[in-house]
Amino acid sequence: MAGRVVAIGECMVELSPAGDGLLRQGFAGDTFNTAWYLRRCLPPDWQVDYLSAVGQDALSDRMLGFMAAAGVGISHIARLPQLTVGLYMISLTDGERSFAYWRGESAARHLADDLQAVARAVAGADMIVLSGITLAILPEDRRAALLDAIRNARAQGSKVAFDPNMRERLWPDRATLRQWIDKAAQVADIVLPSFDEESLLAGDATPEATLQRYLGLGVPTVVVKNGAAEVLAWHGTPHRFAPKQRNAVDTTAAGDSFNAGFLAAWLRGQNMAACLAAGADLAGQVIAQPGALVEATLPDKTT
Repeated sequence: MAGRVVAIGECMVELSPAGDGLLRQGFAGDTFNTAWYLRRCLPPDWQVDYLSAVGQDALSDRMLGFMAAAGVGISHIARLPQLTVGLYMISLTDGERSFAYWRGESAARHLADDLQAVARAVAGADMIVLSGITLAILPEDRRAALLDAIRNARAQGSKVAFDPNMRERLWPDRATLRQWIDKAAQVADIVLPSFDEESLLAGDATPEATLQRYLGLGVPTVVVKNGAAEVLAWHGTPHRFAPKQRNAVDTTAAGDSFNAGFLAAWLRGQNMAACLAAGADLAGQVIAQPGALVEATLPDKTT
């Protein structure tokens, strides 16, 4: 059965290493990466939309053209004057990435300014996807308003997937970060945290502690990602999955692509074991290549 997914957040200009001191330009961002991979993992009769805001400049035009060419719906992306899109640069050390950001004039900070537009975008969606970064870039009152709109859509039958994806530098302090991550988790049906972040920023000693903390917030389904180590999940009962070990060239978008593989299988009604395997397989292919958005061998979309 066809359906619709709406991912909410910020797409940015990505500069990634291209060798000999050169940089390659692309477009990426955590929830957009998930949307891009969802478009490839889901059957063609599914709609994958992106809710955001960009400028009215040539770079914003190019970004929208890239999204449309990828099959991601852009009708819910606002065009705002005198603003543009953010930029980030990837640095790699032994396959592990770090980022430098330039996002002061990013139009995406205003993606929740028009609440009627937000309500129209999420109305009737089978699944809404957002992240901690989505919340972090917004002013506090817009965070609350966005969560209210998502809560209303959920009450009408939409499912909500939330990746805490915590970037401490985007928040005034850890207490504020944790407060809003918990608020978002409480309106989600599926939470997909990464243990390394939860260990650092929430003090969790084990993946089991992360799992129990989100279950304690009332989240029905929790999937704790843990890099190349075992994935721990809960959906009525506990589940564990050991990913195939891969040599990492670039871990950019590892979690975003895992989310897409997992959610695509979930939306097609597959069981938890199959969903975890789909997420891990896609993430494993992504980290074996440079950049956030790469070509991968995808599963049969009809099953």
